[in-house]
Amino acid sequence: MGFIKYVDATALASLSDYVNLTDVALRRKLEPAAGLYIAESSKVISRAIAAGHNPKSVLCGAKFADSILQLVDSFDIPVFVAPDELIAEVTGYDVHRGALAAMVRPDLPPVETVLQDARLVVILENLVDHTNVGAIFRAVAAMGADAVLISPECADPFYRRSIRVSMGTVLQVPWTRLSNWPASIDEVKAAGFHVVAFALRDDSLPLRDFAAQDHDKVAIVFGAEGDGLASRTLAKVDTVVQIPMHHGVDSLNVASAAAVALYALT
Repeated sequence: MGFIKYVDATALASLSDYVNLTDVALRRKLEPAAGLYIAESSKVISRAIAAGHNPKSVLCGAKFADSILQLVDSFDIPVFVAPDELIAEVTGYDVHRGALAAMVRPDLPPVETVLQDARLVVILENLVDHTNVGAIFRAVAAMGADAVLISPECADPFYRRSIRVSMGTVLQVPWTRLSNWPASIDEVKAAGFHVVAFALRDDSLPLRDFAAQDHDKVAIVFGAEGDGLASRTLAKVDTVVQIPMHHGVDSLNVASAAAVALYALT
């Protein structure tokens, strides 16, 4: 059963999991190493728990303490209650969404498990913007795609901003990290997927034309913001596709492109 623990400036050591949440470089190293991630807001915490993830502790202001205690009632963890000013000092920003939870980071499933029953999969190559990663997960969930695979250098979907932008769907959509990219494209093909990459090339197939081919299983690869997909990645895919543009616009934001592609292929 959860229990409330009031915290002041003399007990900052107990809040070490919540220090400098806005320092992306620090959190990118600290959170995986510590085996945790941060869930922000009672809604996201609730979705994390519903997904089978276990909270380690919760940090919130006094006005949220009772509702948070009910939310984590089945877990023997502390609910740290602190003044808003102290929470801002520790985390590095004003927390407006009620609560933060340090969640135990689950082990990622093997690729074959993620692909087992999937028909439409998104693959992300080296995206560095956590907002884009979260927005793509939201599109995957909204459009009814089945899973996400990410390259070794891709931004962490469990980072706080990714989870928030995804509206918690990062906690619901099956995903895992590929270990050997782009060689792992062969593993996706072996599972029966037609692998398609989005890139601006003279020989790119318009999205509508590709959708009309009606492949049974499709994996869509999206590249990093700005640089796009690596040439060695494009050399391994089955088809290169583009979304036709008008009015001199040459491309969409990667999250917008993902949403358009998923809508066309579902």
